[in-house]
Amino acid sequence: MSTIDSTRPNIDTEELARLSRQHRASAERSRFYRGTALNLVLTLIGFMLFLPFLWMILTSLKHLQEVGLQSWLPQERGYNFSNYLEVFKTIDFARFYWNSLFVASCVTFLQVFTSSLAAFSFSRLQWKGRDKVFVLYLATMMLPGLVMMIPNYQIMITLGLVDTLIGLILPAAFTAFGTFLLRQFMLTIPSSLDEAAEIDGASKWRVYWDVILPLARPGLITLAIFTFMGNYNSFFWPLVMLKSEHLYTLPIGMLYFDSTAGQQTNLLMAAVTMSVVPMIIIFVVLQKYLVKGIQLGAVKG
Repeated sequence: MSTIDSTRPNIDTEELARLSRQHRASAERSRFYRGTALNLVLTLIGFMLFLPFLWMILTSLKHLQEVGLQSWLPQERGYNFSNYLEVFKTIDFARFYWNSLFVASCVTFLQVFTSSLAAFSFSRLQWKGRDKVFVLYLATMMLPGLVMMIPNYQIMITLGLVDTLIGLILPAAFTAFGTFLLRQFMLTIPSSLDEAAEIDGASKWRVYWDVILPLARPGLITLAIFTFMGNYNSFFWPLVMLKSEHLYTLPIGMLYFDSTAGQQTNLLMAAVTMSVVPMIIIFVVLQKYLVKGIQLGAVKG
């Protein structure tokens, strides 16, 4: 009869424990190295994306004679902070700023409102030909903006809205992209909420206003960010529509630094630096809603 080695199980258990610890340590080191490499890559990409902004800020602090030099930093004359004051003296920057903010805010409000109504109809209501109409509505996204500019301009002439801020706002008040974005988001909201609200006596408007809109807030904020940024930076449509200088938006008003008064790159960069401040504030404050809205809006098609 063979003798059983009572110490063997203990040795196997200790060996397994040691191997398990080594495996965990190896996995942790691997995760650490991957995380470090990813952070370095993202940091490098972020730095590369920041370089144009850094050049813009440094150029806005140079004297005009130093703008063409290879050095990014101001040289003998030092930093010229008076460029920012000179912008207000050279052009009516405050009015242009207000015009851009007013037009972008109005368009954002109208687009979010009209798109949410259309998205509610396409996602929560049942009516004949709904999906076919939605496909036709999306087909308008394939039309280039320049193709739509001529009929839009003719309509503005007929309505007498050329050279007015309303003429900038009205054609941009409706968007197929916003409707598609909010429809995709609203499809993720359970339909049982609509049924429960209707059982309690809520009308379609109450369901839209009190049930769907609060739950669709990330999608609404996402659309608002995209819309505000796009219209705040709009250039070609205001250039076609506006003739009076007091109605100019910022992109049009800043053409002055490259035309009438010559090429004043340092003042142009100072004006651009001030103009991007609202965009930075909006993105920093609302970035969590932007990411959440895009993620949730892509869940269900």
